[in-house]
Amino acid sequence: MTDPRTQATRIQMDPAHVSSGGGTGWAYFAGIVLFMIGVFNILWGLTALFNDEALTVGEQGLIVWDFTAWGWIHLILGIVLICTGLGLFAARGWARWTAIFFVMVSAFAQIAWMSTYPLWSILIITLDIIVIYQLTARWEE
Repeated sequence: MTDPRTQATRIQMDPAHVSSGGGTGWAYFAGIVLFMIGVFNILWGLTALFNDEALTVGEQGLIVWDFTAWGWIHLILGIVLICTGLGLFAARGWARWTAIFFVMVSAFAQIAWMSTYPLWSILIITLDIIVIYQLTARWEE
């Protein structure tokens, strides 16, 4: 009969059970979601660049918006988010903090689109909050 304390010690010392600095399933999940958010931002940015004028009906009447600057911002942000998501797949510590920062920027940027495209903005903000939760509450050192 083996002693449970020595068996627990062997499991803790086994290299297969040692944490690799955040390379857990939760970090991979956050990386996948971050990659998806980056792709969504790139699509959103390209859409704003190719169709840069949008019509909105406000209290004062018809308003024409020029979305070229927002298109470039979303395009660049999407590329950065994809690169950061790839860094999370490699379990890099810098990618964790970079992801948290840029996901917060992405969530705040979506607030500007809330009146024009509310469902899209809510979807992206929800994904951003999920990534922030996974990278702060579920990260293992």
